[in-house]
Amino acid sequence: MGFCSSGCKMLCRVKYVFLLLLSLSVLAWISMLSGDSVKSALALSVAMLPLVKEEDTQNVANSGPSTAVPLMIPTPRAECPKESPLLQGAVKLNFEPSLQLEEVEGENKRVAQGRYQPWDCTARQSVAILIPHRNRERHLLYLLHHLHPFLQRQQLHYAVYVIQQAGDGTFNRAKLLNVGYLEALKDYSWDCFIFHDVDLVPENDHNLYVCDSQPKHLVVGRNATGYKLHYKGYFGGVTAMSGKQFRKVNGFANTYWGWGGEDDDLRNRVELQKMQIVRPPADIARYTMVFHKRDSGNEINKDRIKLLRQTSRVWKRDGLNSCKYQTLSVERLPLYINVTVDIGKP
Repeated sequence: MGFCSSGCKMLCRVKYVFLLLLSLSVLAWISMLSGDSVKSALALSVAMLPLVKEEDTQNVANSGPSTAVPLMIPTPRAECPKESPLLQGAVKLNFEPSLQLEEVEGENKRVAQGRYQPWDCTARQSVAILIPHRNRERHLLYLLHHLHPFLQRQQLHYAVYVIQQAGDGTFNRAKLLNVGYLEALKDYSWDCFIFHDVDLVPENDHNLYVCDSQPKHLVVGRNATGYKLHYKGYFGGVTAMSGKQFRKVNGFANTYWGWGGEDDDLRNRVELQKMQIVRPPADIARYTMVFHKRDSGNEINKDRIKLLRQTSRVWKRDGLNSCKYQTLSVERLPLYINVTVDIGKP
């Protein structure tokens, strides 16, 4: 019995010595690994964890102490390149009479509630497209059909706002654009605002819908004018201004009821603030104007010349700071945010 007891003790000591040596060997091997190797191994193990939505994480956390909570690992995205590799240049436009809204929605499945952002990089600018509108559904459909792919190829984070004037009173493009600016800022702090007529479709995606250090006029030429500038100083159709630039001029005047004058008034405001209008090259800033008859309620503004003479005296008190309206509805449709407003009467 004494010999057996001594033998068992000796065997146990041998086991302990073996385990101690094995542990020391493992520690020595770990110490030989470089810091970068350890970081790589840890990063690989973390990256392999499953991703869950924030609300799912909260649900799991509340389900009991024994439930493991997977980590949310955000995927970092590099900034989109200055020149998008998706640009195609001049594209052939088509205006099929049979085009339906459902077709345009099906072609733009990444657009949700009128908004889009690139999936593989972080956009350089966030842009709000503001379209004043009334009774131009066909023009709007054609514009959406071409504009969404156009903006996506430019790798922009953007949203399209259509500002509908309620009623059948005299149309006021300028005031609707002021409303669009104010309403868009309720959603997001957009970097850039594109003031866009519904009947002008861009032909070349190198005509970038981004803001510069100065206000930018994007319609150098259109088919209706032989692709030449409509007149010297023309600042209508499609313009781009940053929020800071637009606030500096106090937005558009609210007093231009009917067709004409409001874009020249905006140009006067820009010049009064010592800013300069910039334009893309003429062979790029080209648009197709979809033909239409003059709308009822949008007759030529006979007071436009008189109002233009007053710009320097009234711009500080007539604009964003005096824009009064009533929002009737905000509908977040698949391809655009539809804002219907009552802007009053002249």
